[in-house]
Amino acid sequence: MLVFTPCVTLCRFICRTALLYLGQVAIVNENLFSTSCFTLPSDEQEWILEPLCFPEQPATDIGTNSSSHHDMEVVTCVLCSHSAPLSEKDRLLKHLVLVHKLVIADVKLIADFPKYMEYWKNRISEQPITDFCSVIKTNSQGPVEKQEHYFLLCDVLPEDRVLREHLQQKRLEEILEQQQRERDDDSFQRICMFCNDEFNGNRSSLLNHMAREHSFNVGLPDNIVYCVEFLDHLQSKLDNLQCLYCEKTFRDKTTLKDHMRKKQHRRINGNNSEYDCFYIINYLELGKTWEEVQSEDDREMEDEDDDWSDWQAHPVCAVCLFCEQQSESMEKIYTHMEETHGFDLHKLKTELNLRFYQQVKLVNYIRREIHQCRCYGCQEKFGSKPEVIRHVMEAGHVMQLPETSTWDQPQYYFPTYENDALLCALSDSDSESEHTGPWRDVPVIAEDISNLKVLKQTSVLSHLLKNTDSSS
Repeated sequence: MLVFTPCVTLCRFICRTALLYLGQVAIVNENLFSTSCFTLPSDEQEWILEPLCFPEQPATDIGTNSSSHHDMEVVTCVLCSHSAPLSEKDRLLKHLVLVHKLVIADVKLIADFPKYMEYWKNRISEQPITDFCSVIKTNSQGPVEKQEHYFLLCDVLPEDRVLREHLQQKRLEEILEQQQRERDDDSFQRICMFCNDEFNGNRSSLLNHMAREHSFNVGLPDNIVYCVEFLDHLQSKLDNLQCLYCEKTFRDKTTLKDHMRKKQHRRINGNNSEYDCFYIINYLELGKTWEEVQSEDDREMEDEDDDWSDWQAHPVCAVCLFCEQQSESMEKIYTHMEETHGFDLHKLKTELNLRFYQQVKLVNYIRREIHQCRCYGCQEKFGSKPEVIRHVMEAGHVMQLPETSTWDQPQYYFPTYENDALLCALSDSDSESEHTGPWRDVPVIAEDISNLKVLKQTSVLSHLLKNTDSSS
């Protein structure tokens, strides 16, 4: 059995993977990342099982059909008889970590999770789990009784990589067969969601009608799969008086229609991952979304002589710690948080003498506590975000932080939201680079260059050059 203390790269990888399951990771030795130690939460604590992303919305697995029979498929643990429906996959992952200390890397990139688990259950029944997994010894510098071994199953193992690629290829074949059936289906029947026109025959007639008559373009029909489920999903949003693009809810259909027409919101939001499972491009390559595949295609078409002088980068919006307010200007966000919520990050930085990475930890800590509907000042739990924000404001806990040891933990190096632009705007304190360290008290004396002619005549280099000429 190979037991080791992870190196820098592997340690970070394991921590990020474990974050998906536990939301709790501790790393001993902040500077060197030489030892990793997982802190397992109890069953009463909240678990963050997927990376969070602004705007907050439920994560969807690409390649998972929306049919209920698929979600009810039972998945069995690879090491025991414990099982759970596919719709409760997170509960099974939690069981693997808590009971068997087994972490499966990049679960979201597994095209067919039940088949994946079935394969490894058979293999592990034939050979020890240590033949397939990296074994990580946690808390290696601590007491022996507190040391534990965790098993990491990932595609670094060639057999695992081949299995994942095989499942991905099989899923792609199934998707292409499904798409072909839909393309050849002449029994399609549906009423347009924007008018009362009814369409029979092929799905393309309805999709082309919506693009031509209502300026609602979801792409070419040949690029879409699970078309009926796709249209049902869009129809349910309209029935709930929700805009298809910005997803705001309105009081009646008339207001919604006027909004979508005036704001040119008769389209879907390409950044909403809910729609990924309805487009063929998202199934083409393992672990790559349509944006990544498209960006690769764009790079292949680039010409070395292209003029990029008119290139304009898309601005990144930072989100307030306490509400949905966004701004491309970081100063506006700071001003908004101070004036609206009474939170002054600059003041906290000065009073607590926060270094850059301490600011990162503090922001991630506050984000996490509010996401879990808990006051970061007094740790009181609430039923919803508006309730905890109301409590923080009314109780005067906005600028009240717990003990530094509570939030100044290595687990908060990792962003609570993976696209949190506020982290990019934190100021890198001058005290870290210029006023700290072993040389801060060493005086720097400038060289006297008032008489350059004398310096040249008396320099060591001049004597060396003269000696060289005389010897030659």
